[in-house]
Amino acid sequence: MPDSPARTVDVRGPRFAAWVTSAVLAVVLLTASGLLAAAQAAVFAVGAAAGLRYAPYAVLFRSLVAPRLGPAREREPEAPVRFAQLVGLVFAVVGAAGYLSGAPLVGAVATGLALVAALLNAATGFCLGCELYLTVRRARPARTA
Repeated sequence: MPDSPARTVDVRGPRFAAWVTSAVLAVVLLTASGLLAAAQAAVFAVGAAAGLRYAPYAVLFRSLVAPRLGPAREREPEAPVRFAQLVGLVFAVVGAAGYLSGAPLVGAVATGLALVAALLNAATGFCLGCELYLTVRRARPARTA
């Protein structure tokens, strides 16, 4: 996943996406639906691979919510949020695989962990995946020009 340091996003967009993701993951836990977990994994995959501009929940935010809120007063880099989408993708894939392969405990644990992270982001704005991104960036050796 290439870094895109020049791209920024309205900070309200990822929080909106986290609320929608939380709702979807809660339904996955309540219904043990591997197909819904797979659909959420697809949403994460688009955000991680293609960028937040194409992520389904970001499109919803930009077209339905943002026009009613007014202009963004705060923006953040896209790269940490995309990395967080990749982390969510891993958990959603494990959750979907667990439910679909007859291992509902694996599905529930992976989905539950993703739900906790999504709710934390939605309610407080603290993004675990973004923090993990920053930790990985700091741990990597500096590139020489």
